[in-house]
Amino acid sequence: MRSIPEDRTTRALIRDEALGLFAAHGPDSVTVRQIATAAGVSPGLVVHHFGSKDGLRQEVDQYVVAVFEAMLGELAGEGGTETLDSGAEAASLSAAFTRHLPAGSPLPGYLRRLLLTDTDAGRLLFRRLYELSRTALAELTAAGLAAPGRDPAVRAAVLLANDLAVFLLRDRIGEVLGTDPLSADGMARWAPEVLDIYAGGLTAVPPPEASPGT
Repeated sequence: MRSIPEDRTTRALIRDEALGLFAAHGPDSVTVRQIATAAGVSPGLVVHHFGSKDGLRQEVDQYVVAVFEAMLGELAGEGGTETLDSGAEAASLSAAFTRHLPAGSPLPGYLRRLLLTDTDAGRLLFRRLYELSRTALAELTAAGLAAPGRDPAVRAAVLLANDLAVFLLRDRIGEVLGTDPLSADGMARWAPEVLDIYAGGLTAVPPPEASPGT
């Protein structure tokens, strides 16, 4: 086992290894022993820090929600003006997450599991995402870049559901497109189409590509 001098570092390591395993296989399929092996510690130390696998799962849920809360705070708060000006982030949470998260991060996979399970953490995160979607729609409407629709609450939910589909269907989308939609290359293909549809609908003709050097 690795020698880790600080308990808080050990706790974070166990949490991060559990996050990766939970994202890949689902919490119900992962054992405390598997988490301990991945973290290079004993199963007893996992129990010492978290009490049980359920306790560890709750901490992982709280950590994931906190990470996404921080990113959402940047989008809705300090970065609000930039979000509207840049367009891509205003139209797509997935584009913003791709920009913030490192390649290979287990967070998108865990987000998918979190949103599809009946947990307080999943409900909290979805409500926070929905609030951001409503705020973004209101700001775009005020700036003359969008219309609120007949039912702004429903329109915000539709936009959010469309965006979250990239996370929920990531593997299937990657199979048909030949590119991971949450990778930098995949998002370079995905985001312009999203923006064109949002800006002009399905009948809009895409603008011509700029010539090199222009």
